[in-house]
Amino acid sequence: MDKNISKPISIYALGGLGEVGKNMYCFENETQIVIIDCGVKFPGVEFPGIDYIVPDFTHLKNNKNKIRALIITHGHEDHIGGIPFLIQNVNIPVIYAPRLASALIKNRLEEYRMLDRVKIVEYDSSTKVNIGEFDISFFRVTHSIPDSFGVVIDSPEGRIVSTGDFKVDLTPIGPDIELQRIAELGREGVDLLLSDSTNAENEGYTPSEKNVNDSINEIFNDAQGRIIASTFSSNISRIQQICESAVRHKRYIAIVGKSMEKAVDISRNFGYIHITDSAIIATEDIKRYKASEILILCTGSQGEPNAALSRIASGEHKDIRVMPGDTVVFSSSAIPGNGIMIAHIVNLLTRCGAECITNSILADIHSSGHPSRQELRLVLKLFNPKYFMPMHGEYRMLRLHAELATSLGIPAENCFVLDNGDTLTLAKHKVKLGYQVEHGVSYIDGKDINGLAESVMSDRRILNDDGMLIIAVAIDTRNNNLIIEPAIYNRGIVQKHNEKALEELKTVITSAIREKLTSKPNFAELKTEVKDVASKFIYARTKRYPMIIPVIMSKN
Repeated sequence: MDKNISKPISIYALGGLGEVGKNMYCFENETQIVIIDCGVKFPGVEFPGIDYIVPDFTHLKNNKNKIRALIITHGHEDHIGGIPFLIQNVNIPVIYAPRLASALIKNRLEEYRMLDRVKIVEYDSSTKVNIGEFDISFFRVTHSIPDSFGVVIDSPEGRIVSTGDFKVDLTPIGPDIELQRIAELGREGVDLLLSDSTNAENEGYTPSEKNVNDSINEIFNDAQGRIIASTFSSNISRIQQICESAVRHKRYIAIVGKSMEKAVDISRNFGYIHITDSAIIATEDIKRYKASEILILCTGSQGEPNAALSRIASGEHKDIRVMPGDTVVFSSSAIPGNGIMIAHIVNLLTRCGAECITNSILADIHSSGHPSRQELRLVLKLFNPKYFMPMHGEYRMLRLHAELATSLGIPAENCFVLDNGDTLTLAKHKVKLGYQVEHGVSYIDGKDINGLAESVMSDRRILNDDGMLIIAVAIDTRNNNLIIEPAIYNRGIVQKHNEKALEELKTVITSAIREKLTSKPNFAELKTEVKDVASKFIYARTKRYPMIIPVIMSKN
């Protein structure tokens, strides 16, 4: 190939911009696509019945022959959780992942019976990979899960660096961030930097994991009864701290929930958690020990309705009931939108006599895995990029991060605050705005890899918020007569003490249908008439727009 021929690189996100979650960043030229991360976003209460939200893969399906590799920066669900759904839609020739992330991905693919569909290659900071025109290398960062890395993409068009998720923790639980390597890359020259923006609103430094360790030990020292500790199953560093503190304080560990069991099992196998088999007990054996000898480790720190902590709080868990004297520790910060669900669980637990400890100034039981503004400044200074694209964060976070870069001397016209689907083009060491690619979201219900359309979600929201009416009408089509009065089935609209309103609605619909039948309408016209009449009546009484399903039955 003639080295003078330029192959511009398009850089875009299918997820992760304007939001926290479902991270997916693509690097594409005319012959190949390399993807960094493929995550999920966990739905709030506004997505009834949905387990995950993943990127729309339509653009990748339309360019499936160009896909060369998926690179994973670390093992959190918002970076690996979408992989089963991706490989069901397109062929991924190889996944490059760090050691722990590789184990977590293999476990997830086994659940979906997909492990034989993709090759997984482990990497570390010494690994170098050639993928077509891209030479790829890695540097270690500190984060809230072991084995987290940034990615360097070198090409004839220029150098791109993605930090992945990171923070500059100088006293980490595990290996140090490779600041010397970051500085070396900066001296060599970085054309475009993509950097984590999640904590761009917070001045100063993100507290070290060591601070959390001290707070966790203090809780174990003070608690007289059982400790119920809840965190994300993918927050391996936090699980490691909690488990090892339990062992130091001579508490047995009961692990609740399949995802938590698997996380602990994998982490022990890889040497990240150091506890013996004798330290772990089954949930049904908890009653055999003193309250002061028990740690219950579970998921549900975000108040998720189906998570272990929610089932324990509501009395639905078969082996565990909350008791007066229990200390419940929420070792995570609230994801935006989950505050109401968390407050609900805290109230349930408090009613049962438990003391709830959430993250606060007085109890540093969670430290973010993301960089605050001083760390962002440091990394921007060390990389010293010509062009900058903030990533992974809601719009205000991206904007603040871009303004921070400008304050450090990067020209404002070289800082790009993008949305999912927007592209940048890197050609001959220069970056400019490009075209848009098809993007969006898919809603995953259970393990259905096809996802649900937005129209289905719209219907679910209506059912969840405004309820549903089914109106059954029986007619004699030969004589154009109404055989009996309509039957109305109500879900979530009219309360029992307002049943009189339903009787009035029957009368209104009966009158409307009889009048409509005089013009010999077809079934579609009758359904429209029923929907219009019922919708106006219900809105006048309740100021709500329920889903209305007319059912027209014919005698002939």
